[in-house]
Amino acid sequence: MTEENESYENADYLYFEPEETAGGLEMDLEEDVRNRFVGLVEDRYASAEQARDFDETRWLKAYHNFRGIYNKNVRFRESEKSKVFVKVTKTKVLAAFGQLVDVIFGTGQFPIGVRETQLPEGIAKYTHLEAGGTGIETSAPSYKEPAEEKEAEGPKPISPYDVGYAGDGRDEPLKAGATLTATKDVLSVAIEEAGIQFAEGASPDPQVLERSPAKEMARNMQTLIHDQIEESGGSSELRNALLEAALFGTGIVKGPFNYNKTLSRWTVDEDGERSYDPLEVRVPRIEFVSIWDFFPDPSATSIEDCEYIVHRHKMNKSQLRALTKMPFFNKDAIRGCLQMGPNYNEKDYEHELKDDQRTEDYGAAQFEVLEYWGIMDAEYAREVGMALPDEVDDLDEVQVNAWVSNGKLLRGVVNPFTPYRLPYNAFPYERNPYSFFGIGVAENMDDSQQIMNGHARMAIDNLALAGSLVFDVDESALVGGQSMDIYPGKVFRRQAGMPGQAIHGVKFPNTSQENMMMFDKFRQLADEQTGIPSYSHGQTGVQSMTRTASGMSMLLGAASLNIKTVIKNIDDFLLKPLGEAYYQWNMQFFEGELDIQGDLEVRAMGTNSLMQKEVRSQRLTMFLQTAQNPAIAPFVKISKIVSELAYSLDLDPDEILNDPEEAAIMAQIIGAQNVGQGNGEPTGAAGQQPGAMGGLEGAPQQPPELGATGTGGGNIGTGTVPQAGESEFTG
Repeated sequence: MTEENESYENADYLYFEPEETAGGLEMDLEEDVRNRFVGLVEDRYASAEQARDFDETRWLKAYHNFRGIYNKNVRFRESEKSKVFVKVTKTKVLAAFGQLVDVIFGTGQFPIGVRETQLPEGIAKYTHLEAGGTGIETSAPSYKEPAEEKEAEGPKPISPYDVGYAGDGRDEPLKAGATLTATKDVLSVAIEEAGIQFAEGASPDPQVLERSPAKEMARNMQTLIHDQIEESGGSSELRNALLEAALFGTGIVKGPFNYNKTLSRWTVDEDGERSYDPLEVRVPRIEFVSIWDFFPDPSATSIEDCEYIVHRHKMNKSQLRALTKMPFFNKDAIRGCLQMGPNYNEKDYEHELKDDQRTEDYGAAQFEVLEYWGIMDAEYAREVGMALPDEVDDLDEVQVNAWVSNGKLLRGVVNPFTPYRLPYNAFPYERNPYSFFGIGVAENMDDSQQIMNGHARMAIDNLALAGSLVFDVDESALVGGQSMDIYPGKVFRRQAGMPGQAIHGVKFPNTSQENMMMFDKFRQLADEQTGIPSYSHGQTGVQSMTRTASGMSMLLGAASLNIKTVIKNIDDFLLKPLGEAYYQWNMQFFEGELDIQGDLEVRAMGTNSLMQKEVRSQRLTMFLQTAQNPAIAPFVKISKIVSELAYSLDLDPDEILNDPEEAAIMAQIIGAQNVGQGNGEPTGAAGQQPGAMGGLEGAPQQPPELGATGTGGGNIGTGTVPQAGESEFTG
């Protein structure tokens, strides 16, 4: 193992060059070993490709229905003139795709959440200030003379009123002009300087500052994952996968894997000159994988059951050469592969996917590269140069990643992820429990699409026939040699003495209405088969319950039941595994300073966004009003309700709401302001501002005009009548 390879022990992939040998026989044996390894990979790829034939047939039919193209095997009768294709499948697929995109991206926050476990291990769930007379005062401050403060015994309690704000000389309580962030920072420094420590456990006193380290770590991890997905363009990759899931029934997302991203950075030297100084950072990245290039283990029904996965790449010479710059690729093997020439052969389905039905082989200058992830015998792994621990027996299996092309091993590495995992996530639109690949919208309505096409063609052919006259001509009654062209003013010459009419117009019956009735019937059947009603994606015309807003809301609510099962599949097979993969990647490779250590769990939140936001916000508002009851208030966490209410209104709770520490500081500030107003100049009557009765503030106050009744224009009340036995009772 070279020194260069030793420096890559903690990198993404590990590749170990085999030791050089002097004898030609030994080199031949080494090449034979590599051929055995490559042959095993190619055999597994061939098995996976053969097992996928039936699925490829289903996908081609779905693609043709989506594009509105008749299969080349479809034959029309000579009497059929119309070859119209009504693309209802395209409308349904795009409607399903739009619903999925709205659920995943419509809330403004990616639906992957990270939270602490119920009983976190290795980190405290709650901490609070230690008891012993040192803490943050939660009542209104009592101002003392300087002499009294010096005589006070013991450490002075830290209060946010004592820290002041910039420019006040630290001699006045906080005012509205002080920023909350600055106050919180100064308070934290004051707590640290005072040597105050947090004890593990929830606070027995609600007024004592309490923190949740486990929750803080979960928030840091969630924010980091969302930022990584956004900066690496993960949203666009997921949209492509969602489209294939709606169309073919299965979407594939690869990653996260290591990606060196270049950050544009400009620096300024001492002379004030700017220079471009880019910075490369290692970030996680996900990418969309087409279902046509994905070959899983034939015996598996999910990613967890797969022993191996083969990802087929189509590369040109430049792309193949670029692999030499990637970590741990064998440059000599790539050079030999280029010398052997292109080896890419187009599959049958690739010819079908070409819109222009090209017959030329444009893949002649391309290379087929197979990316293999899965198990391999430890004996084969050691023979090709992979370093394995001594405790791993040759009969054991290890997880490897291999790149193969033209019979050469371009890269052979041990799976770099800890714990081992296959970096692919396959999620079904509608799950088939007995197959790896799911069922899409196009396949569900295939029969309805074919019947709608048939009735549409018959209706058009019938209209073409019934819309014009067909003539019945008795040629024996006409003079021979005449032209049979029909046009206005045409004159036909009859034979002399022949009785009866020579030319008759025949009108065929119009059956297009019956055909279109059948068309509409099977369009409704397509709504049932797909679970996507036509009115949900803009069908024109008003019918029955859709005349009113409440009826439309009921229908849309019922229609969302089908999409909920699809979102649940995305939660279980994409969002949750993807979030866990990001969590594991950050724990293994993240090099930043953010504190993300903790006992955390990943949850998918796709189904939470299905509830109507308006309905959810109304319910939360009603519950918040109910919680104002003094008998119920002690049992309700108001902060949680306010946070959920902000989220339902598309507002970021972290941006607009204070955390418990900030809320405590704000309560102190508001309390100080109230105390200051109570100790200051007296206010006017209820509902009046100071100085309102006398005009300008500070002007002499004039007594109010009482009017003729002496009540100031008010009603005269009876007051409190003295009762018998009281001092003022005279009766």
